[in-house]
Amino acid sequence: MSEENNQEEYEEITSEEVDRVVARLEALIESTDSENIRSYLEEAMNEIYYLVYEEGEEELDSEVEACGEDDLSEAA
Repeated sequence: MSEENNQEEYEEITSEEVDRVVARLEALIESTDSENIRSYLEEAMNEIYYLVYEEGEEELDSEVEACGEDDLSEAA
């Protein structure tokens, strides 16, 4: 029964919160000298960004690719 509760419960993350955290991580990355630490921070920043924006980005990429293919076939 606890598995059912875990599947039904989820945390809603707002784009405003993600934007705020990403902006702070960007500032932290700029002030970090260590390349290793910067790499970890950039990875974390990307993971946080995609919590909200991943689906929209994939759909946008698909639309852009589809438009690009249509444009190429019309040009030929």
